[in-house]
Amino acid sequence: MLRRIFMFSNPIRNKLIRAVGGNSSAFEKNSVTKEEKLTEVLKQALPGITYVSIQDISGGCGAMFEISIEAKEFRGLTRVKQHRLVTDSLKTEIAEMHGIRIHTNPTTEDV
Repeated sequence: MLRRIFMFSNPIRNKLIRAVGGNSSAFEKNSVTKEEKLTEVLKQALPGITYVSIQDISGGCGAMFEISIEAKEFRGLTRVKQHRLVTDSLKTEIAEMHGIRIHTNPTTEDV
């Protein structure tokens, strides 16, 4: 249920960010954010992802992230093994971070 609330609030949050942020430079529009990069790495490593949310919780400096992820690969695994899959996938990216929070759930639906 909490996942659905986040999914519904994202468009509203994005509009607010754009409204407050104003006009940005061409470089900012074309550059890939750290969140987008982390999402792409996870999607390549875990193709069974059905939901992923990555938030910079360090105040914008990119030192700490919170990752919520749901994937088919987590079925039958303990929470520790699920987190290990995520950290192994992001090994090089985590080396540049101060900290990371990981929330995992196995996919409950057959997709």
